[in-house]
Amino acid sequence: MADAAKQSAQYYVNSRWLGGTLTNWQTISNSISRLRELESLSEDELALRTKKERLMMSREQERLERDSGGIKDMGNLPSLLFVIDTNKEANAIKEARRLGIPVVAIVDTNCDPDTVDYPIPGNDDASRALELYVSLVSKAAIDGIGRSSSALGADLGASERAPAEDLPTDEASVN
Repeated sequence: MADAAKQSAQYYVNSRWLGGTLTNWQTISNSISRLRELESLSEDELALRTKKERLMMSREQERLERDSGGIKDMGNLPSLLFVIDTNKEANAIKEARRLGIPVVAIVDTNCDPDTVDYPIPGNDDASRALELYVSLVSKAAIDGIGRSSSALGADLGASERAPAEDLPTDEASVN
C-alpha cells in the first residue's frame, strides 16, 4: 500500500493514526525532526555511542519511521484524505472534518457512510480488494497531477518548432 502512495507522490499513514496528526501539526513536526536527526547520524557518530544507546536509537528510529515516515515530507495540510476503514480511522476522519478537508472512504456494510464526504461502497477487509482500491486511487492521483501540470502551460516538447525568443537588444550593439 505504501508503494502505491510513493509511486503517485502522495503522503500516507499505514499504521496507527496518531491523534493530532492534522490538528496538532507542531507536535508531529517535532517527531519528524527527531526522525530526520536520527537518519542523519553517520556511522562514526554511532560508533561513539554505547551498544545500548545504539539499540535505543535504532528502536526509536523504527518507531518514528513507522508512525510518521509517510508524512515526513508533507509541508502543509492535504487537500483530500483517502481512508480505507472508517471504523478504525475515525480519529483521522474527525480531524479532517474539523479542518474542512474532504474525506473519500471505502465504506463497508458495517460503516456509516454519513461520516465521509465521498463514500465508495466496497469491501474493506479483503487484501485483493484493498490492492485494487489503492492502485486505482494511485493511478487517479498520477492522472490528476499530469492534467494539472499540463493545464499550467503548453507542452514545449510536443511542439514541432521551438518557440521564438525575444532577445534583449543592447543599444550599443545596434549602432
